[in-house]
Amino acid sequence: MRDMRALIRRLAEEGITVLLSSHQLPEVQELCDRVAIVDSGRVVYEGALADLRRQGGAGYRLRTSDDARALELAVAQSGIDHAAAGEHGLTLQAQEHDVGELSLALSHAGIAILALTPELATLEDLFFRLTEGDDGAHGDAGGAGKAGNGAKPQPVQIG
Repeated sequence: MRDMRALIRRLAEEGITVLLSSHQLPEVQELCDRVAIVDSGRVVYEGALADLRRQGGAGYRLRTSDDARALELAVAQSGIDHAAAGEHGLTLQAQEHDVGELSLALSHAGIAILALTPELATLEDLFFRLTEGDDGAHGDAGGAGKAGNGAKPQPVQIG
């Protein structure tokens, strides 16, 4: 498999387009820069993988000197969604600008940021959002409903 990855990368560096069709989404995420996601014979997304991951919303992990107070500030701040306490600090969903505003609010409150780590959605997360619809399990990223014929959608590199 390592040799195949190296071959695909080398061909891409030489300007050769490689079409990869796979259900191995971590492999697709590692190798491809553009994807098409097909659901029941219909393309539900086509474009740059980086753009798709950005559209999926950025999640963040936050550790501070006072996580309880930081959670209160995060919940109260506009633009911060799904803030929750976890085993290793806080998790939240927000745009980069809103995270910057939260950082300033924490600083003004005398709360030190020990770690602030962005976590983009994986291709697998986004794939399920686009192909399964909003059934409560994965949410909906503006894509299609469930596949009715039992066929599995496939992500592919297209350019």
